[in-house]
Amino acid sequence: MTNAYNSCYLGIVKNETSYLVSGLLGQQFILPDLLNEVPIGIAVLDIEGNIEIVNRTWETITGAAPDSMIGLKCVLGLRCDYCFKGCPVMAEKADFEAVSVDADIIDRTRKKIPIRLTVAPIVNKDNEISGFVETIQDIRQVAELSSTASKAYSVGGLIGTSPQMVKVFSMIPSIAATDSSVLITGETGTGKDVLAEAIHNTSDRAGAPFIKVNCGALPETLLESELFGHVKGAFTGANENRPGRIKLAHNGSFFLTEIGDLPLPLQVKLLSFLDDKVVHPLGSSRGFNANVRIIVATHRNLKQMVQDKTFRADLLYRLNVVHMHLPPLRERGDDILLLKNHFLKEYATKFNKKIKGFTKKAAKVLSAYRYPGNVRELRNIVEYAVNFCDRDMIGSNHLPAYLTEQDILRPVTESTGTASERPAAAEYNPAQSWDDAEKHMIMDTLIKCGGRKGEASKILGWSRSTLWRKLKKHSITG
Repeated sequence: MTNAYNSCYLGIVKNETSYLVSGLLGQQFILPDLLNEVPIGIAVLDIEGNIEIVNRTWETITGAAPDSMIGLKCVLGLRCDYCFKGCPVMAEKADFEAVSVDADIIDRTRKKIPIRLTVAPIVNKDNEISGFVETIQDIRQVAELSSTASKAYSVGGLIGTSPQMVKVFSMIPSIAATDSSVLITGETGTGKDVLAEAIHNTSDRAGAPFIKVNCGALPETLLESELFGHVKGAFTGANENRPGRIKLAHNGSFFLTEIGDLPLPLQVKLLSFLDDKVVHPLGSSRGFNANVRIIVATHRNLKQMVQDKTFRADLLYRLNVVHMHLPPLRERGDDILLLKNHFLKEYATKFNKKIKGFTKKAAKVLSAYRYPGNVRELRNIVEYAVNFCDRDMIGSNHLPAYLTEQDILRPVTESTGTASERPAAAEYNPAQSWDDAEKHMIMDTLIKCGGRKGEASKILGWSRSTLWRKLKKHSITG
């Protein structure tokens, strides 16, 4: 058989009275004496699959006393899921080669243990199968390492293998285990919102609400009511009581993105809440004790804002208990390639297109670009390209025009081994930004759909409300 531990080949032969093992140099050993010295679990079965011998390591991994196992069917002794997934011994196959698989067993403490299982026939002197030998190797450490590697690749929607991202991933479990305030910094589009939600979903608060407010999206007068709520009659237009977002996040996490845009008067009120955890709605003398975890994010330099007296130093100290920084995409090395292929697979599936990849020139354009909009911009670029690509490879002409107009890319030549690429689906004036490219994509899709917005939203992979919002944003009418 082939030993799963050291890949040596040993001949196992059964005679009338005992099992003998023939080594590589022709030596013969009495089997029980040899097996106890081998650092993997070994069991010898008779022709009917009953256990005849087990070694010490087999006992240790399974937790079974050897005397209680002798004479039992292997399925009862090993309690392995492979027994019912094609085991040749259980299937009573008359002839088979050695097989090696990863499987799980249940030990005597009812714990599931991942193992590497090898099953091989034992032959007699007439070269007939007279029994079987099974080896088991505990691979829990291997499974843990694989799990760690998987987490280093993707956590809560964040994807990356660069050292900076692996560091971020490794911090999430320990941070999620506390209720400390978290400050997330990073450029626009780096994934701060995704990281905040990942922290929430990894914590004990995962089953409770995750409430988000963008401090820069609302004027100060509305933002205070949005955060803390108001009672009926508190101001003109307050026709009913309204709970604030902080109250809605009770027992969960409250996420304030773009905290640098929070007006100074509201910074004072937020600081007061952080001190006593009591929400005071506008127009009310009664407070509400809100049990929430505060997570904030910004692309601004808050320390500089403190020096400029546009952000309170005491609030920064209260928020900056745990600081996590997301690096810009241009500093993440091979993560660009990883994300590019991930988004291609996502949108090709979403739009039901059979696109294999990127041409050499398109790939070079994408790798050379600096991505001021970071991961969000790369996602948008790939979505745009998949929408416009009508071939099995995305070429440079399928990318937004502002990418291919960079001077540093002009010498790049296409090399695909196929016919030259066709021009883009529609001719537009050169786009100077992602907003221009998005506007052109929407217009082209509407033209193809004859102005039918419902059909256009399906092609673009957006909800109707998202399409309407973007039409308004780009002043597209009709």
